[in-house]
Amino acid sequence: MRDFKGKLNRRSVVTGLSALAATAAFPMPALSQSLFGGLGGRKTVTQEELELNSSTAMNAIGGTDPIVSVDTEYNLQRVAEYYERLNAIGGWPDVPESVFRLGLGSDRAPVKDLRTYLAHTGDLPRDTPLDETFDAQLDGAVRGFQARHGLQINGMVDEYTYWAMKVPASTRLNQIKLNIERVRNLEGRLEDRYVNVNIPAAAIEATEDGQVARRHTAVVGKIDRQTPILRSRIHQINFNPYWTVPVSIIRRDIIRLVNENPNYLNEYSIRILDGSGNEVPQSSIDWSTEEAVNYTFRQDPGAQNSMGNVKINFHNTHAVYLHDTPQQALFNENARFHSSGCVRVANVAEFVAWVLRDSGYDIIDVNANFASGERIDASVSNPVPILMTYFTAWANRNGVVSFRDDVYEYDAQGKVDFPEIGV
Repeated sequence: MRDFKGKLNRRSVVTGLSALAATAAFPMPALSQSLFGGLGGRKTVTQEELELNSSTAMNAIGGTDPIVSVDTEYNLQRVAEYYERLNAIGGWPDVPESVFRLGLGSDRAPVKDLRTYLAHTGDLPRDTPLDETFDAQLDGAVRGFQARHGLQINGMVDEYTYWAMKVPASTRLNQIKLNIERVRNLEGRLEDRYVNVNIPAAAIEATEDGQVARRHTAVVGKIDRQTPILRSRIHQINFNPYWTVPVSIIRRDIIRLVNENPNYLNEYSIRILDGSGNEVPQSSIDWSTEEAVNYTFRQDPGAQNSMGNVKINFHNTHAVYLHDTPQQALFNENARFHSSGCVRVANVAEFVAWVLRDSGYDIIDVNANFASGERIDASVSNPVPILMTYFTAWANRNGVVSFRDDVYEYDAQGKVDFPEIGV
């Protein structure tokens, strides 16, 4: 494990993590006790049983409770009481590096350390035998831990899972307290129907009547190109849009890409336009300078368009929006912080159909517009409120508390007040 140990010495525990979540052991049966207990000690495990472990883990973090609702503060306060008691006795034990790469069938001493840790976090019952066998019950507990951390669910203590386990209970308690204050600042501002983009989770919830109607995986802004915190209303949908490249991307990316590949603009159907809308040949620009920022770069609709099939508009001072993407593989990653501030939406057709529900559209209409390739603008009847928020901890009514990495370091700054979502 020499190479991995080098990584441990170089990386910080918190900033090395992706999307994080975990379950607190409330004064109620541990999740694994009721769901995974019957599989304990078994030497033979079927694929169906492993798939059941995964689906059970996902169901535990699912349900209809939104990340942000009128109940979030109460649920977090319940969690905080447990974490206060846990920290009073020293928190959960540190996991040794030797648990790295443990998985189903492992039979060695570090398995006992893993069991001890997961018994403290509530992923295993407190009375679980601390033996050295990685059985189906422990597989279920690891998958549950991964699901609550927003990680790929494979039952293996991979690198992301290991780093999630290294976060101390005191850090989690601090996150809970900060997020109680954040949700208090939204009291009285949540409407019956709204969209919440939670940036640390890189996730979107479409909520109505106090329940989540749809959940969507998202890709949000890079650390150095952050998605802004804001409050607005979705008022328009652009089908098969053009993409006008922001000046910041021309300066940071396009100039470099053209210098590396002179045919780049042609390959991606990007045209250069002057102030009168006339097309300008690439050869007329001095690419050794920043002259290119004086022009408009516009990408034609099509399969390679950076916004994919649709752009979702809401008024804001940051010129950001939601959109589709041709880079669908990004939605499968643990860390989904790749954009320049805008937000990419997985399964976007279903999301657009939900937004346009009162405008006479259904999923069939949305897909038909996508397939047509035509430029179509649709106004949203009853514009839908949208929040872009920063919640690194929340909890549902069943006592499942979720955590996320402090990607933009607002937790580190103790920041709980975001004026742009409080208007």
